[in-house]
Amino acid sequence: MTDPIDYAFAPDGPLARAVTAYRPRRGQVGLAKAVDAALRDYGVLVAEAGTGTGKTFAYLVPALLSQAKVIISTGTKTLQDQLYDRDIPTVRSALHVPVSVAVLKGRANYVCHHHLERARTEGRFTSRDSARHLHAIAAFALRSNTGDKSELAEVPEEAAIWMHVTSTRENCLGSECPRYRDCFVMEARRRAMEADVVVVNHHLFFADVVLRDQGAGELLPASNAVILDEAHQLPETASLFFGESVSTAQLLELARDAQSAAIAHARDFAPLPQAVPALEKAARELRLECGEVPGRVAANAMSASDAFQAALGCALDALGVLHERLTVQAERHPDIDNCRQRALDLLERLQRWRDGDSAQHVRWIEVYTQSAALNATPLSVAPTFRRQLDAGQRAWIFTSATLSVGADFSHFCTRMGLDDAATARWESPFDFERQALLYLPPSLPDPNTQAYTAAVVDAALPVLRASGARAFCLFTSLRAMREAHRLLSEAFAREGWDYPLLVQGQGSRSELLERFRSLGNAVLVGSHSFWEGVDVRGEALSVVVIDRIPFSPPDDPVLAARIQALEREGGSGFLDYQLPAAALTLKQGVGRLIRDESDRGVMMLCDPRLLSRGYGRRILASLPPMRRTRAIADVEAFFKTPNH
Repeated sequence: MTDPIDYAFAPDGPLARAVTAYRPRRGQVGLAKAVDAALRDYGVLVAEAGTGTGKTFAYLVPALLSQAKVIISTGTKTLQDQLYDRDIPTVRSALHVPVSVAVLKGRANYVCHHHLERARTEGRFTSRDSARHLHAIAAFALRSNTGDKSELAEVPEEAAIWMHVTSTRENCLGSECPRYRDCFVMEARRRAMEADVVVVNHHLFFADVVLRDQGAGELLPASNAVILDEAHQLPETASLFFGESVSTAQLLELARDAQSAAIAHARDFAPLPQAVPALEKAARELRLECGEVPGRVAANAMSASDAFQAALGCALDALGVLHERLTVQAERHPDIDNCRQRALDLLERLQRWRDGDSAQHVRWIEVYTQSAALNATPLSVAPTFRRQLDAGQRAWIFTSATLSVGADFSHFCTRMGLDDAATARWESPFDFERQALLYLPPSLPDPNTQAYTAAVVDAALPVLRASGARAFCLFTSLRAMREAHRLLSEAFAREGWDYPLLVQGQGSRSELLERFRSLGNAVLVGSHSFWEGVDVRGEALSVVVIDRIPFSPPDDPVLAARIQALEREGGSGFLDYQLPAAALTLKQGVGRLIRDESDRGVMMLCDPRLLSRGYGRRILASLPPMRRTRAIADVEAFFKTPNH
């Protein structure tokens, strides 16, 4: 009897008949069989599949054939939609399996009838765009079956109006909502409970993990298997959800909502709205005392400041007063009771942050332009995540193109508590020896010198001349990115080049990518936003320049605390944490270049430490097997070949 996996992926099998230009790939079949075995045995599998392996179909085929209840989690809402709208329907149709599928996103992605009505009633929008968008959203809410804002293309996803017409975990009224029976979120959850396959993203997945771990309920249905795609993102996403955070923006949002609730439902109780300005003032003063420069600050650096401690005390006092006055009026309307619950929650979290001195958490502050967040982040997410693995009989599959350094999975597995997981890897089917050239420019200064970014730009200009632009120039900091953009602008003017020069921040990532693809000869200067999750095929992207090894900033308070904890246990912060993390990030950046079997291009890695330090050679060994050169003449010859 033919193995169903072999049959599905056979040269004349169902996928070959359903997918244009389908071709069998040994790695894809190998991964599919490993996933199938994990599903059957309720195993834990960590699987790395190089770019071009076709890992999505490799896990979808066994998942859809398994007849199990499966949750698939991926890194972004865009990938969610791609799975739900394109990939799963293709595989389901090819295999003729009667599998029901649902997509579930966080509540902020769905129109909230209650908040929409309140926004229309209050009419506080001064901008013409917001008023026009509000009208469009109201019409959409009447005709839509899902309320998913991604279906309303005429209102940009980043439009300010969305925060007024969607709910958050904090301001959702739950079963007390007058529009509960019409709720788009509840309808999406009902469909997810009934479906065989549920597609979520990592943020929603970990929000569910936190609720289950606290015994406070669940967002996702019980399942027989969990498949986590783009799994390299999991440690950082888990850290975000397993910790606690209070922001000055949350305090101001509570103040705004309490004011609205008081006016609408407790107009005769003057002490309630009178408590709002004190909280607004305290939130703004707390933001000011966190410093002017955006970035991350260790809590102990702030704790020594009397002014910061005073501002924190004022915020606690103002929250306490508002909570007391909301409590007196809470029975009058669910909106007031919701604000009461939020005030209590923020008060308790802020008190825990002020008093907290846990050996398992690091306290730190993230300063933004308009707000600041007080965070407590676990040093390790492994214990909490491990409890999920041990909670019941379930298959767990973790997959990504970048999970190992060389063939070593220990960095990822240790961070996630996957000590007994099976691991496997499949190389990319692309012919990197033929398709790509790795250029390591000579004579660059130390990356920590002031002139380094200028030297990188100077070294990149001959490459851009040879390639006719068509390049990503990726930098490890926003400061270096901005300096490089300025220097490239000056160089283009000096050389008389009319290549389009794009820079991160000129529009959304999707808008910039669309412009880059359509122009065909542009240079895009970016930072971390373009290191992963970006797919540009064909000649439009023929060069990727990376300025340096992407080590995390050593003054990052979370990194510093994790390194200290690791070294207390006898490990090496650099070798066991910083180096593998940087190698995995660099692999993501390198992965932007070759996206298809017909792609060709030059990868330019500028950091001289790749050759001068032992750890640099270890990083190079973990990259795809590209031909290596230090001569610009080889780059010029590469682009003179017939393919270019």
